[in-house]
This record gives sequence, C-alpha cells and structure tokens, in this order.
Amino acid sequence: MSLAEAAPSPPFVLHPLREALYDELHARPFHVVATPQKLTHLAFRATPAELDRSFSQLLDLCRRYSVNQPSAQTSFFLQNFGQFTVRWERHTEFYALTFMAPDAPPAEPFAEPILDLLPQDWLHTLPGQAVAAFHLAVEGADVPCDTSTLYRYFEGQKLILSLPKKGKAQLCTAFKLHGDGFGRFHIRNLGIDDYQMGRLVQRVIELETYRLLAQLSLPIAKRISPELNDLDHSLTSILTSLSTLESTREERQLLDNLSQLAARIEAFRSETNYRFGATRAYHDLVLSRVQNIRETEVEEHMSVHEFLSRRLVPALRTCESVQTRLEDLSRRIERAGDLLRTRVNLTMQETNKSLLASMDRRGRLQFRMQETVEGLSVAAISYYMVSLTGYLFGGLPLSRWGVEKGVLMAAAVPAIVGLVWWLTQRIKHRLIKDPFERKTNPPHG
Repeated sequence: MSLAEAAPSPPFVLHPLREALYDELHARPFHVVATPQKLTHLAFRATPAELDRSFSQLLDLCRRYSVNQPSAQTSFFLQNFGQFTVRWERHTEFYALTFMAPDAPPAEPFAEPILDLLPQDWLHTLPGQAVAAFHLAVEGADVPCDTSTLYRYFEGQKLILSLPKKGKAQLCTAFKLHGDGFGRFHIRNLGIDDYQMGRLVQRVIELETYRLLAQLSLPIAKRISPELNDLDHSLTSILTSLSTLESTREERQLLDNLSQLAARIEAFRSETNYRFGATRAYHDLVLSRVQNIRETEVEEHMSVHEFLSRRLVPALRTCESVQTRLEDLSRRIERAGDLLRTRVNLTMQETNKSLLASMDRRGRLQFRMQETVEGLSVAAISYYMVSLTGYLFGGLPLSRWGVEKGVLMAAAVPAIVGLVWWLTQRIKHRLIKDPFERKTNPPHG
C-alpha cells in the first residue's frame, strides 16, 4: 500500500495528477557512488517503438539475472545485478543506460570496462542509435595521478581539467573519442562523501549526454545553410524582375516560382523546428549542469565551462542563425508573394475593366438597335392594323351616315399608332421590369 493510500484523504476533491506531480520531483534520484568506482554510460536516440523495445530489453536482462522487474509504466529503474548496478531512464527522444561497479579500477582505469561483464548478445540487440557512449572512472586521493598519468589515460589528447565541488574533487576529460570508440571521464575524490560523489557523477553524465544531443542539429544547420544561400539568391532575382514584367504569363510564372521557394522553406522549417528547439533546451541543461559542479580552474588547463563556452556556444549560435534565416526568408517570400499577387490582381482588374467597358458599349449598341427595331415594329404593326381598319370601314354604310372613309382612316391612324406603342411598352414592362422586381422584392408568405 502506498503512502497516499495509507494516509487519510483530505476533505476536498483532489486533482487526479496531484500525486504524480509530487513524484515527478523524485523520479530520477541521485545514486550513491562509492570510491573507487567504474561506470559506463550509454544514451540511445530512439523512436517511440524503439523506446518500448528498450524496456523489453531491460526486462530480458532482469530475467537473465533473476532480479525484480520494473513496472510497465516506469521511466526510471535502478537495480543491483550482483556484479554491477544498472540505471535505466526513459526520456522523450532517447533512453539511457548506466552500468556501475564498485570495483577498484586497475592500473589503467579504462582498460577493463564494465561492459565486459554484460552479455554481449544483449548489448548487440539494444535498439536505437547510440549518441553518448563513455566510460567514467572514480578513484581516491590515495591513487597517484599526475598530469603525465592523465595524459596516458587519455591517449595523449589535450586535457580539460578542473576541480569541482570547490576543489574537493578533480575532473579530467578530453571530450573526444578514444581508441575503443568511447569517451572518457576521470574523477578523483579529494574529500567528498559518497552522496556528493553520486551527485557529481550524475551531473557529469548528464552534461556529456545533453552536450551531444544539443549538437545533433549542427550537421543539419551546416547542410541547410548553403541551400538557404541559393534560396536567398533566387528570391532576390524574383524581386528584381518584378519591375520588368510585361505580361500576365510572366507574373504567373514568377508566382509559381515563389510558391516553390515557399514550399522548400516550409519543408526546412518542418525538418528543423523541433531539432533546433531541442538544441536550445539541451544547451540550457548543459549550462545548468556546468554551474552545478562548481568547478575551480587548474592553471595551464581549460576548465569544462571554458571549453564548452568556446566550442558549444558557437554551435548553438550557428543553429540559431540558420533558424533566423529560415524565418526571415519565410517572411520575405510571403511579402513578395503578396506583392506579386497584388500586381496580378491589378492587372486582372484592368483587364476586367476593359472587358466591362466593351460589354457596356455592346449593350448600349444592342439597346439602340432594339429601340430601332421596336420603332419599326410599332410602324409595321400600326400599318397592318390601319389596313385592317380600312377593310372594316369598307364594309360599313358610311355614305348613309354621311361619313367619308378617308376621314375615318386618317382619324384612326394616330389612335392605332398610340395603342400599338402602349401595348409594346406594356409587354416590355412585364417581360423585363416585373421579373427584376420579383427577384429583388420577393413576396412574403
């Protein structure tokens, strides 16, 4: 039964994540590291599926050594396997394995790594890609360790040497790979207890792991940078040619070229946004770990803080510069696209204006022709109606009534013409005006 289950519940509603929030601060505790000690740390960048496989590998190792297995949802595991202790951690994009043995290192502390104690077939099936792989040796102050000895440990490479914990320990590394393909760290205990040594070792391990993960984006930045130069030149060429465009076809071609540039920029941003963001986060963690070890400089040697400031910060600045250029190019392409679309729209508006003017002229011409045809139609219809009226008058006894046919015909002409004109206007009104009024003013039901 957990402590939360044994304790009485408060008289109010608790958030379901409350206990998890408390446990998160203690999810990855420091391990007590006795002196002397040898360690090997591995960090594998892995996909979600590979992270799950790494947990399965951990369970397999536990079964082989008949030790207690971790729960299914655990992200941290620390267990003594007899000859060695295993620390397993699961992170967002990588998992880490640290193997520790409290054995006194031999005369050459990196000659017999702790990995020799593990099943080789198990090591060969670890999923993911190893980013960090280094050995760490902890020795006591009684072990002679002058500069020449350290140079031998690190195969003659330039040493990064400092005194962490305000001079109570000595930290030495080269931040390089050695003949066995691993990095190396050497810590000499000059007066700190096992708990403090555990904190120092953990911070050194995290420092090196996060340093390597922070630099993953540097090759991407170096690869993209020349392509950004080409994109910049292409954009400049497009902007220069905007003032010399002569046809809508050329404008559409430039707009298509801009769309292709925008697509490439968005592809680069999609590829790099997460990686560059992770680089900034890892870089901050590295600086935090360097500050926490509280090192004192050793004369004639670079400290860890000085070395990383000179080498890691420029790498971060390179990534930031590439990301800034990506954002700048994206904004410039967007503005150029807006400018070109505005130009195309103005050209289309001028074309539409000319087309509407031409349609207006044709409409007026058709209206005048219609009026002419309408007048001729009134005359023709009136002529036929007057002729019919003549036949009508011819059948009447006009002489008996004392009326002449010619006088009646003359008097009927204005009346017939007026009637025909009124009927024509009435028909036109019903055919044109009434449907428009019904469309703009629909009846209310």
